[in-house]
Amino acid sequence: MVHLIGSYECKVDTKGRVMMPVSLKKQLSKLVNEGFVLKRAVFNPCVEMYPVNEWSKLMNKLNGLNRFNKKNNDFIRRFTAGVKKVDMDISGRFLIPKDLIKHASIDKQIVVSSAVNILEIWDKSTYENVINEAAINFGSLAEQVMGDKNDEYIS
Repeated sequence: MVHLIGSYECKVDTKGRVMMPVSLKKQLSKLVNEGFVLKRAVFNPCVEMYPVNEWSKLMNKLNGLNRFNKKNNDFIRRFTAGVKKVDMDISGRFLIPKDLIKHASIDKQIVVSSAVNILEIWDKSTYENVINEAAINFGSLAEQVMGDKNDEYIS
């Protein structure tokens, strides 16, 4: 499993191309040849970038859903809507398709942020607003999500 680290400010050009930050490029170096999958995020106005091996794990899980259940079919259709396979070129650039740029309201300044095994690509101002809003109740959220764990590495 991939464990990505960091948040990086970048620029996107008028064609939708992004230069992957050097630190992320190093972290992704073993995965570049397989490519990546871009999709709309489920809960946020951003784009998610999956290394193909992580995407395959998720697709295997979706493939286990009963397709004769309408909710499952509707979920799969919505979840995979607008999904695109992308590759990084030799210089570390990749293209965000126009429909995904529109979904995330991406302008010129973006933030590429790690989310454990995937990357999130945000319009910079949207990202800052979401982070600032989340900061208000983060202690309470942390307690709800992680507070009942007795893992020794959590402080």
